[in-house]
This record gives sequence, structure tokens and C-alpha cells, in this order.
Amino acid sequence: MEPTPAAETNRLVKVYTDFWGRPRVHALTGLDLVIHTGEIFGLLGPNGSGKTTTMKLLLGLLHPTRGTVKVLGRPADDVQKNREIGYLPEESYLYPFLTGEETLRFYGRLFGLRGRELDRRVSDLLDLVRLDVRARKRTLKEYSKGMSRRIGLAQALINDPKFVLLDEPTTGLDPVGTREIKDLIISMKAQGRTVLMSSHLLADVEDVCDRIAILVRGQMRELGSVKELLLVRDIMQLRARNVSPELTAAAGKLLADSGATDVEISHPRMTLEELFLRVIAEDRSN
Repeated sequence: MEPTPAAETNRLVKVYTDFWGRPRVHALTGLDLVIHTGEIFGLLGPNGSGKTTTMKLLLGLLHPTRGTVKVLGRPADDVQKNREIGYLPEESYLYPFLTGEETLRFYGRLFGLRGRELDRRVSDLLDLVRLDVRARKRTLKEYSKGMSRRIGLAQALINDPKFVLLDEPTTGLDPVGTREIKDLIISMKAQGRTVLMSSHLLADVEDVCDRIAILVRGQMRELGSVKELLLVRDIMQLRARNVSPELTAAAGKLLADSGATDVEISHPRMTLEELFLRVIAEDRSN
């Protein structure tokens, strides 16, 4: 029996209306999506494609116009599910006059953590996101953008969630910090968590995600594993060593029979950026 998906939507529609209730923006138009338990899933698309709307619907912060949303087997508007969810928004609106340590203690208490359990959890998370002793004692108004992302991520993990939603998790980080956060996201999967990640930094998504979906104008345009989607299927490439000049025009079996070594026939691989730009170009041409 397959495990319950971490999240699923069925014919999901979200229409924003104006003051008089007239349709203003069709943010999602019939989205069918399944996020499997234990995977890192990338949600991509240009600005206005419906990514943030999808996340807010999963969190229960918005209600669908039509269709259904389930998270961890429960309706998205079931607030009890939030005990098992962590969320890092694109902008973390945390209390600027609290220190990093005080921030985690505050949110830990909201989830019922107390005493030694709270002390251990706060200390472990600050270590995990690489905020040193001095940073822990500084107020958040003194934090850089990168430090703010780190404390926001720690706050998203304070309740030891099963499902973590990350909106632009590496924004503002230097290359070393970006690598550390990507390693942390990969470690979440190793711990059995499910991660939904939205980012405009496509190389980061390509590095860590198992599957991706590309949304354009509220519709799904691509869905699948990163490995499969990035294969260029209409081109074959052949690589070999120790091939004599007279055999350079040969291919496949002829090379193998001639004694060439390390023969490799495969499809070339595009980058995620190339795939993304192709999808956007196709949409604009229609």
C-alpha cells in the first residue's frame, strides 16, 4: 500500500475577485498535483504563475474557488495539520527586537515546547543553520539578509515538521551559505521529511529536487523527475576513447567491435534554465 501523499490537489481553481466580487485574476485554473511523501519537490514558474497561491492554498491561508486540496491526508483548512508543517515564506516577518535565540524560544513555546526539550531544540537548530554564538544574541533588526533566511529556516523547523514548504530559501545567501542550505534541504529528505521548494534560482532547484513542476499562468506546463525532463530526447551523443582516425565517423556497434573503449551512447542533458526558458517561449508563441 502506497503512503498517503504529502499533498495533493484536484482540479484546483483560485480566482481573485475585486471589491464587488467580480473575477479579477485567475491564479490557478484546474491544477492537479501530487507531492509524494519523502521527496524534494520544486515548484517553478515566472512571476504571477500561481506558485505562491499554491503554497498558500496548501497551508490553508487561502480557500479554493473550486477543487480540493489535501495535506498529509487532511483537508488543507484543517488547522490540526499545521502542527506537522513548517513554512519559510519569501519574506520572514519576525519580531525585529528579539534575538535569534529568543525568536526560536517564542515559536517553540507556541508549539508546546518547554524546559530542557526547548533548550535542546533551540540549540540544535541554531547549530544546524550555522548561526554562531554572537549571532544568537543579536536582535533580528541587526541581521543581514542571509542571516534572516537562516533564522527563518530554523523557525520553520522548530516543531520538527513532516512537511516543509520553502519559498526562495537561498535568497540573499553567499555561495557558501547557499551550499550549506542546499545540503540542509537534502538532509531533510534523509530524515524522512517532505520538502516543497519554490525558487527563481534554477540551479539550486536542479541540485536538490527529485521532481519539479513548471507553472505558467496558473496551468501546469511540465511535470516530472529532474533527470527525465532535462534529457534532450531528439539528439543522441556518443563518446569514446582510443578511436583511430579512420573510425571517427563510425558509431555504436562498429566502435565497440573495433576495440574502442569506454563507449558511451546517451542523450545530452539541458540545464533547468534552458528547459524553463523553452517552456516560457512556447507559452508566449501560442
